[in-house]
Amino acid sequence: MTTALRVVAADDEPGVRDYYRELLPRLGHQVVVADGGRQLVELCRVAEPDLVITDIKMPDMDGLEAAAAVTRDREVPVVLVSAYHDAELRARALQDYVMAYLIKPVKQADLETAIEVAMRRFEQFRTLRREATDLREALEDRKLVERAKGSVMRRLKVSEDEAYRRMRRLASERNRKLAQVARDVIESETLFAALEQ
Repeated sequence: MTTALRVVAADDEPGVRDYYRELLPRLGHQVVVADGGRQLVELCRVAEPDLVITDIKMPDMDGLEAAAAVTRDREVPVVLVSAYHDAELRARALQDYVMAYLIKPVKQADLETAIEVAMRRFEQFRTLRREATDLREALEDRKLVERAKGSVMRRLKVSEDEAYRRMRRLASERNRKLAQVARDVIESETLFAALEQ
């Protein structure tokens, strides 16, 4: 069972909105209900939900457009609900933030399962995104260190190992990351190049 969530749900049908108002608290969640896409976006800015459940076809702004607007401000998982399931809608639903897709009428067991799956997938998605970001940063840091090491070797006429050792010692003495020291070395090298002209 998923922990209690703040949910913003949107549907242009009053009966579906009433269903969410009744069902979601019974499942242990807080819910705020919107009657269209524009209101969904506004409510999400205020409520900062843990989850968005939205119909796709709504008159003022469709659920996919609204979900895209919401996730531009803040990453949040989305469960799409629709009476339609044509190929074009399914293709549009393949967005990073869409974690589940339900066909109306939605039964309690289906919604409960979709919420649990959506929250787990979203957490996995965020973990993978963080790992990818960390790997990119590590690679960039490694490139900086290699470039700085080359500068230290040329300027001090030392071996690669000695250049690396000196940079690590300086980072330790100044309580800084090695990549920060590497940036300083590269920046100073740029200044020296400018002075030599």
